[in-house]
Amino acid sequence: QWEVVESGGGLAQPGGALRLSCTSREFRFDLYAIGGFRQAPGKEREGVSCISRSDGTIDYADSAKGRFTISRDNDKNTVYLQMDNLKPEDTAVYYCAPRALGLCSPTGEVYDYWGQGTQVTVSS
Repeated sequence: QWEVVESGGGLAQPGGALRLSCTSREFRFDLYAIGGFRQAPGKEREGVSCISRSDGTIDYADSAKGRFTISRDNDKNTVYLQMDNLKPEDTAVYYCAPRALGLCSPTGEVYDYWGQGTQVTVSS
């Protein structure tokens, strides 16, 4: 079974930072665009950021611009989402998803697989 695994979530204080990791034993991430999404309770899934197959990066959520940075380490087959200056409204389950087409999209439905997510809670 092909899997995508997210990790690095947890509890952070407002203004704090977390680094999320996304990896897989089956997918070669350098062949995919990797999208980062989040879903807060009672809200729709939101595209947060994405890194394309060619290593271009796009931030989708205006609230994430200037605070979140997405990157990939192909040697480790891992994509990272560095989240700085966290706010309570960043509280959500965060997911990553590969897309074989290689292009980023804010639409989650075009991605091929999803992990179980990692919970991020920002609270004092």
